[in-house]
Amino acid sequence: MKRLATIALAGLSAAALLSFTPPDDKKPKKIKYIDPANMDLSVKPGQNFYRYANGAWLKKNPVPASKTRWGSFDELREESSRRLRTLLEDAAKRSSEPAMQKVGDFYASGMDTAYIQQQRANPIRADLQRIDALTSPADFLNELAWERTQGMGGALFGFSVSQDRKKVDQYIPNISQGGISLPDRDYYLKNDARSTTVRNAFRQHVMRMFVLTGIGAREADRMADAVLRIETALAKSQMARVEMRDPYKTYNKYAVKDLTTLTPGIDWNQMLGKLKMTGVDSLIVSNPNFLRTVDILLTALPLEDWKTYLKWNVLNSTATYLSKDFEQESFSMRSVLTGQKEMTPRWQFISGVVDSQLGDQLGQMYVSRYFKPEAKQRMLDLVNNLQETFSNRIKGLTWMSEETKVRALEKLNAFTKKIAYPDKWKDYSSITISRTDLLGNVRRAAQWRYNEMIARFGRPVDRTEWGMTPPTINAYYSPVNNEIAFPAGILQFPFFDFGADDAVNYGGIGAVIGHEITHGFDDSGRQYAASGNLSDWWTKADADLFKQRADQVVAQYNGFTVLDTLHVNGRLTLGENLADLGGLNIAYEAFTKTKQFRDGKKINGFTPQQRFFLSWAQVWRSNSTDEALAQQILTDPHSPGEHRANGPIVNMDAWYAAFNVQPSDPMYKAPDARIRIW
Repeated sequence: MKRLATIALAGLSAAALLSFTPPDDKKPKKIKYIDPANMDLSVKPGQNFYRYANGAWLKKNPVPASKTRWGSFDELREESSRRLRTLLEDAAKRSSEPAMQKVGDFYASGMDTAYIQQQRANPIRADLQRIDALTSPADFLNELAWERTQGMGGALFGFSVSQDRKKVDQYIPNISQGGISLPDRDYYLKNDARSTTVRNAFRQHVMRMFVLTGIGAREADRMADAVLRIETALAKSQMARVEMRDPYKTYNKYAVKDLTTLTPGIDWNQMLGKLKMTGVDSLIVSNPNFLRTVDILLTALPLEDWKTYLKWNVLNSTATYLSKDFEQESFSMRSVLTGQKEMTPRWQFISGVVDSQLGDQLGQMYVSRYFKPEAKQRMLDLVNNLQETFSNRIKGLTWMSEETKVRALEKLNAFTKKIAYPDKWKDYSSITISRTDLLGNVRRAAQWRYNEMIARFGRPVDRTEWGMTPPTINAYYSPVNNEIAFPAGILQFPFFDFGADDAVNYGGIGAVIGHEITHGFDDSGRQYAASGNLSDWWTKADADLFKQRADQVVAQYNGFTVLDTLHVNGRLTLGENLADLGGLNIAYEAFTKTKQFRDGKKINGFTPQQRFFLSWAQVWRSNSTDEALAQQILTDPHSPGEHRANGPIVNMDAWYAAFNVQPSDPMYKAPDARIRIW
């Protein structure tokens, strides 16, 4: 998800392109871009480059008790959180500006812990009583749909309205697998020690949560069994995450009448009506087998179990907004899953809630205070230059036919770029926000988003929408829009800094840009055409050659050991690993066009080439709890930091030359074994 590439502006360094000194930072901090004090010079670069580049930093920066991981991203997120806190605390002081008042009141409602404690389970009491009153499976399905329309989450399966992958100029309803509380189906299905520990802890957690609502221990124990039984049955019918990465396998279009044939126990015309959807003639189902299983379970299991399941979903989705005992119990389960030792500070948690619910308003405030307007165009110039570098690389590929190259270039040239923040902001004026109703605020904001989502249906696709808020420390590629986006939050050191030399900036933000560009051509992205439609534009011979090279990347990453017997899942992480490999190559080629590269002068003892790769490696420095690492391997399409740092470079001749890596070094790969794709 990172990359930095080609800046062909004669005489200008990347540092001249962007300047992000916040207006309220009176004195900019002195940054040591490549600091030997953070390195472990006792480790040879060819032995473990990640440890060589970051070893001392890793020793000095253990995971804080309130975190599950601590690294470059987390340092940036911490700074972003502090900025949001400043904005929110200012807004909470009764601003006269209505939009700011909303975010201020939302924040205040979450920080009023005395009132929240006083309310205990009262905010969900009516929900539990309403579910208790259900008398039939039809009532259950009606309640399920109604809860979605009220911003109360989505039990049993996922429902959304998004672009039709094969007709991206149209919106279509989507039904996806879901219904489980743990992060992955394997926690329910595997019997290894980790999975068993998590599963047993989950059952006890569900029981204790029910007890907190006033239910007796024996009844709560029975209810926990029912929840685990239902979720295990749902997990058994889910696709694995690797399967879910296949855009064709998850594209199953059904006419509404045919969907009712698939699931005779669910009247989809009625269900869609309850979901406030009208005029629907077809839907996309990501996993028909899952939906068939849901239908079977609805008949096979007693209504009381389903009522228990719905009550659990209410509890599970609201616990962090209720009194301290619910919040603490929710944290205890999270601690088992992630190894987190202390709860996230309240201000930080609530800042994140407001960002997730009223992201455009808070983002507008963030940009106004912390982002220089002229930087947006300058970042766009940099992206355009990196795009040109990739274009030249495609033209020079020896394994791809001219026919496929033409289509690849057509797709690349059709990219849309989104930089820093949206050109238009969402209007939240119709949302009622109270200073004394945290859960109500969350639900009303979620209800607004649900209504916004279903209102898309039948309208032209709005390609101006963003998938992330401006303060987000991340970037993304959207295949259906064929667009790359870089929120304001990521345009900071270690990715970018106006005072850094080109090597540092190209190893950082250049790699981010190249990474996102390459996502359009990874194993999934390559299956979408320039228009964004899911469409095969490759010759069979070229597709086969690509798959052969991609399989080499899978094999390479499968060989990385993360934790005792746990290895990186090379198939699950393939898209991200391909983007890292392609993006870093693009960034390096762009860097070779700079004056710094041509001059070759050392800074603090390191050549420009060495500083480029050291910058790349320091982006990925990170310590994690064992529990968080184990969960990452199971659920995350990104490889752990050490392997993101080391994985691509062993395939790049320039890295070997920069650090004089020899055949006797553990990381050495023979030239003919180095993987070259984009």
